[in-house]
Amino acid sequence: MSFFKKLKERVTSPKATVFLKLDKNSYSLGEKLEGVLIVSSEEEIDATEIRAEIRCEEKRKTKMSVPETVTLSDGRHETRWVEREGWETKKTFSENPQCSGPIHLSAGHKGEFPFSTNIPAGGAVSSSDTNKIVTWTIKGVISVEGRPDVTSSTTTISVVEAPEIVMTPCEYCSTLFPQTEITCPHCGAKRKA
Repeated sequence: MSFFKKLKERVTSPKATVFLKLDKNSYSLGEKLEGVLIVSSEEEIDATEIRAEIRCEEKRKTKMSVPETVTLSDGRHETRWVEREGWETKKTFSENPQCSGPIHLSAGHKGEFPFSTNIPAGGAVSSSDTNKIVTWTIKGVISVEGRPDVTSSTTTISVVEAPEIVMTPCEYCSTLFPQTEITCPHCGAKRKA
């Protein structure tokens, strides 16, 4: 392989596409998130893995001290610390559920790769106000060693509070079970109206 071809491969992604397919775009805290990555390749690729990347990023408005250079009347420059309002960003959740380990994709390959993971029950819900923004995103990735990854477009999902589950005791064995269930999971007795 020529030097220029090797150099070109190091800076260009393989000729392939990955498309993320989700059944819905809103999830509750603690809920299972399932989806499929639809992959097609126009060239031979030895992928190290096919995965989804789920991230939660929180931005908070904060006051911070920053250096500011001012010019004095005599022409000298002086650095002073001034307080400014800015945004502090941190990742609060990061997970890469794997759809496939190392795999050879031939030219013309088309395939679907399912994945599944849970939104953490103790995570932050999606929000956007003047002082705090919480964003959940997901994308699909074909990882190729020595070359840039092939990625899908990034999709923003909504994460909301989990609905409250009301528990009720069985009239026969006193086992607590969700009020939405018709039969007791312990003794099998039907709930009375």
